[in-house]
Amino acid sequence: MFTTVKSYALDGIEGYAVEVEVFSQNGLPSLDIVGLATNAVKESKERVRSAITNSGFDFGAHKTVINLAPAEVKKDSSGLDLAIAVGYLAAVGQIPYSDCKNYVFLGELSLDGTVRRINGVMPLLLSAMQEGYRRFIVPADNAKEAAYVQGAEVYAVKNLGETVGLLAGLKYEPLKTCRYDAGEKIIPEVDIAEIKGQLLAKRGLEIAVAGGHNLLMCGSPGTGKTMLAKCVTGIMPKMTFEEGIEVTKIHSVSGLLSSEEGMVKRRPFRSPHHTASIYSLTGGGSKAVPGEVSLAHNGVLFLDEMPEYSRKALEALRQPLEDGKISVARVNRSVVYPARFMLIASMNPCPCGYYGSGVKECTCTQREILNYVSKISGPLLDRIDLYVTVDNIEYVEFRAAPTAENSETVRKRVEQAREIQLRRFAGYGIYTNSQMGNKLIDKFCKIDAESEKLLKSVFDDRKLSPRATTRILKTARTIADLGGKENITFDDLAEAIQYKTVDKKDLILG
Repeated sequence: MFTTVKSYALDGIEGYAVEVEVFSQNGLPSLDIVGLATNAVKESKERVRSAITNSGFDFGAHKTVINLAPAEVKKDSSGLDLAIAVGYLAAVGQIPYSDCKNYVFLGELSLDGTVRRINGVMPLLLSAMQEGYRRFIVPADNAKEAAYVQGAEVYAVKNLGETVGLLAGLKYEPLKTCRYDAGEKIIPEVDIAEIKGQLLAKRGLEIAVAGGHNLLMCGSPGTGKTMLAKCVTGIMPKMTFEEGIEVTKIHSVSGLLSSEEGMVKRRPFRSPHHTASIYSLTGGGSKAVPGEVSLAHNGVLFLDEMPEYSRKALEALRQPLEDGKISVARVNRSVVYPARFMLIASMNPCPCGYYGSGVKECTCTQREILNYVSKISGPLLDRIDLYVTVDNIEYVEFRAAPTAENSETVRKRVEQAREIQLRRFAGYGIYTNSQMGNKLIDKFCKIDAESEKLLKSVFDDRKLSPRATTRILKTARTIADLGGKENITFDDLAEAIQYKTVDKKDLILG
């Protein structure tokens, strides 16, 4: 008998349909899988054979061929096991074939028939729904994740026996759709009120988070750069449902999604070590898995001591910082992952850290300083919207009782600014000012004649690039949003210019 059962496999963070075709007839007992299957999929015949037998069914003496269509696409997913088992049981007449055609089957089988969780269930379901499928059978351990997919009829099964029972007409309730709620209280790792002094740096951090802008902090060791970065988690706005879906798809594919939570609700904060390779940052490997820039999507990528990273790794950030996505090309496949993140970086003014400091004398030569700063190229620096110097503070200021605003107060201002941006960009497919293209800049970043004169003066004096100029306008738009202003004022533009006019000479001078 010939049967066809539907399943889905991953290509990046999107799914593609796989037709599991099974033809079984009397003959010398054998089970062959064709259709450009990798070893992981070919091994499924042993898992399927054992799972069927240990679930109380008769594997039988049949000559069986299983084809995974389309044949020209490499299949590298153990998540096809359940579909293969169901297709086989239907082909040998142990379950009704008519019932199998109504579902998409996802799941890996263990030898005892247990249906194990797989990575990427949410993107698989979303892709299948785009092609018109609505009924799914998934592993019980993926239930939480699947429940956040709106409009799907999902059944979560623990083993092959439950799957057959469902197909035979036993009553099983589909999963109840989970309601997205990001209203849980945010507990910051470091409250911004704990940072003594550093008013300019804290203001820069608030602007960066409010508009999703990139920020570079420069200062001597111990001045608070890392602590300022750790404050970000406490002032970041909550994610919208759409943003949460985007982040969850990436984390699900990477195997980082908790089966208890089912969906990522907090903005990612990724902080790779400076020894991280270019592939761990951008993504790669034989399966072209997402890297840190994608895992930080809709969140923050923090590079502590930025010049300590390899030059090649830093240069690889240029494409995602500009385009909001990263193309991972390997011999076997090429995948595009989302990578729209906010870069927060810190650095010392020199290798020893004390160039220009009043605390200690710098021991570096001029060549050592130049080599250190040259790790950050001009094009990469051009993509950073705000640059702030983090200076040492006086003892009296350090020992004084905290009087600054706490993270919750700052976060409320940030969320108000983000709400303005969400309303502004409704229908444009973006969420923050930093994501504006030239057309949107022309529409939403209009300035008056006096401001235009100031911007032209800075453009000519500092030899700014067009990219740097547009980033000034986007930062000014965010500053205006924080102030609740409809239009960008002269003061908003002046403040944005103060954060952006930096080059390598400024970095050396601190």
